[in-house]
Amino acid sequence: MKRILIAEDEDAIRDFVIINLKRAGYEVVGVPDGEQALQVFEQSEGDFDVVVLDIMMPGIDGFGVCEKIRAANNSIGIIMLSAKSQEMDKVRGLMMGADDYITKPFSPSELVARVDAIYRRVSLAKAAMQKSDEIISGPFVLNSKSRTLHKNGTPVDLTQVEFQILEFFMKNPNTALDRTKILEEVWGSNYFGDVKIVDVNIRRLRMKIEEEPSNPRYLQTVWGFGYKWVA
Repeated sequence: MKRILIAEDEDAIRDFVIINLKRAGYEVVGVPDGEQALQVFEQSEGDFDVVVLDIMMPGIDGFGVCEKIRAANNSIGIIMLSAKSQEMDKVRGLMMGADDYITKPFSPSELVARVDAIYRRVSLAKAAMQKSDEIISGPFVLNSKSRTLHKNGTPVDLTQVEFQILEFFMKNPNTALDRTKILEEVWGSNYFGDVKIVDVNIRRLRMKIEEEPSNPRYLQTVWGFGYKWVA
């Protein structure tokens, strides 16, 4: 069963989200605050495919919940809900490990499409665990079975989005990939969001794999176009 955890303090919005996701075939657990979200997550031993978090909640806010859940589970999908349109809120959530964000108000079709896209990614990641495949590129070893990355023998902690982006690059070395192509490959062709989500995830990846993130050696910028992998 496709399981989703919803943390939203406004009853009307939480009920709206729950109803529409249940209609789309998901099993949904809804809670009104961050503390309960973490309790339910821990009690279930992380047995959720996707977590949807409102940013502005009493007590532990969505950012805090996102950070704790991501630290405990790299494979789960995380979507942030925000009543704000400020760029920094979106960037902060993504830098903390969220996979996507939705700005309120949103339509049922947008909500379901975003959740479906994240769920497909999580499902593909689980399916890949059944395979044994390694990509070796320079000092990096990427393993599709264990969904892990090692650099010079040292593990690098990646989210599933980061893993998929890097896998796409390592399968296409020395090839300039534009942002739209990366977006379609990782988020899907029906993704509603901003292409800037690619840039934020690239920045986060560089912080994990580059000796000098501001002067990247491996994940290079192709100005006016996109990025390429050189190793």
